[in-house]
Amino acid sequence: MMYGNDSSLLNPMAFVGLNGAMGGMGPAGVGQVPQMQEHLLGWNHPPEHMDIVHPHWRGFLAPGKYWHIGLALIYFMLLVLSFVGNGCVVWIFSTSKVLRTPSNLFIINLALFDLVMALEIPMLIINSFIERMIGWGLGCDIYAALGSVSGIGSAITNAAIAYDRYRAQLCTIFTLFPLRRRTISCPIDGRLNGKQAAVMVAFTWFWTMPFTILPFAKIWGRYTTEGFLTTCSFDFLSDDQDTKVFVAAIFSWSYCFPMVLIIYFYSQLIKSVRRHEKMLREQAKKMNVKSLSTQDKERSVEMRIAKVAFTIFFLFVCSWTPYAVVTMIAAFGNRELVTPFSSMLPAVFAKTVSCIDPWVYAINHPRYRQELTKRCQWMGIHEPDSGPSQNNAEAVSVTTEKLKSDDA
Repeated sequence: MMYGNDSSLLNPMAFVGLNGAMGGMGPAGVGQVPQMQEHLLGWNHPPEHMDIVHPHWRGFLAPGKYWHIGLALIYFMLLVLSFVGNGCVVWIFSTSKVLRTPSNLFIINLALFDLVMALEIPMLIINSFIERMIGWGLGCDIYAALGSVSGIGSAITNAAIAYDRYRAQLCTIFTLFPLRRRTISCPIDGRLNGKQAAVMVAFTWFWTMPFTILPFAKIWGRYTTEGFLTTCSFDFLSDDQDTKVFVAAIFSWSYCFPMVLIIYFYSQLIKSVRRHEKMLREQAKKMNVKSLSTQDKERSVEMRIAKVAFTIFFLFVCSWTPYAVVTMIAAFGNRELVTPFSSMLPAVFAKTVSCIDPWVYAINHPRYRQELTKRCQWMGIHEPDSGPSQNNAEAVSVTTEKLKSDDA
């Protein structure tokens, strides 16, 4: 089979069974329906723009237009979900007095990275209808750069959220046992203040820059089309040492390092909670009460928020692990396993999760649900108002964080 740009093979107007298409000349053409000739990926790219199509993809048949239309419809729905969901997160978390805390800066930051991911979708929808990358090389670079910023940023922001949840949970636990606050097992003292959180948020954006700028400027690595040739990412298919080192480096930077941090902080959080569950029960038993009232309720709220953060992390793993596996197989394994469909599905998963993230908060985050109940009644969310004890606990928490921010 030829994989080049032979016009007889790649011309979309070429038909099989021309006898039937020529007015039914001869008995062989009677009743026959003309069929469009299948063509290979890259058929609609002029020679001067074929450099954005890796030779690996040119050996696959181009998907039918209905696959492109189906993807466009899916991505349109994801676009709506993302802008509504992440827009609500940014709006409510940044304007609500109860939710406007240093810890929630990370939630806003994650929503912003998810919105950056959503900025790719209008381009992808257009690409799906024209069955190629709009803007050719420049469009490919812009699309891939947006994906790089959002993907790497989401990973490191999830690590920052895990660290913050670890600190917040220990702060709540040791409020019940103040004599144990500054020990070898708990070297940290309290929550992050506003300046600390802002510095960490700025760091997450800085973290995305190296492996976004280097391929964009073609200093190390490059961006190229993938899958159906309607999306772009970094080149993980070129069979040279420089590309392999680049893939290994970006895999470690954007996936392995954040994953190690996330697993460490959540494992430490779980160990601390289990270790102090027994102490909490013993303390309540000594006081001859079923629970520790306000402190126990505040801790329960923190646990719900920690569960939300862990759910977001789990979704992150489910969305980006398939993509990481595909890139590693392409770079270091049997690249024949990497087909247009197998490379497109992980991209769909990643964008789907970026749209699901804000709705996880809507389902599980108690204070966010209360704000949605007040401001977005059309969503049909009904979260009862907190009791006096929880309101007092939240007020003390917010006031304490504000004082720390002012003193810092």
